[in-house]
Amino acid sequence: MKKIPATENSLALRTDFSDESAWRLLCAAIQEPVGDFRAYVDFVSDREFDGLTVDQLPSLISEDSHHSFVFIIDSIAISRPDHPILVVDLYDEPGRTFRVIPSEMWGVENNLSIANMGFDEFADAVGEDGVFRGFPQT
Repeated sequence: MKKIPATENSLALRTDFSDESAWRLLCAAIQEPVGDFRAYVDFVSDREFDGLTVDQLPSLISEDSHHSFVFIIDSIAISRPDHPILVVDLYDEPGRTFRVIPSEMWGVENNLSIANMGFDEFADAVGEDGVFRGFPQT
């Protein structure tokens, strides 16, 4: 398998090619601003990465990549109605994962990309289903 290309923004990697329409809708949902915020991601859609697993990911990240995490658009993200996107830690606890719904992806991306928050803060705030749906309002 070839190396995953380095991207300027956070990486959103497609690993499921079963539903082109769902892929396009998911990309649009990810790019949708939430108030004044949005997720800054570069989408990589290359069939070479079809079926890529979390275990394979570290060896395929480009050496000039500066990413500490990756968003994976896998079969679960494509097929489930809430489209929970897999987030993979590449830095603190490589291989640790959680899922995030598209409308909350901006917070994960914005905070992790500038190290304002740690991966564990989001991973520890997921619901019983392992999906981050935002921090509780107080």
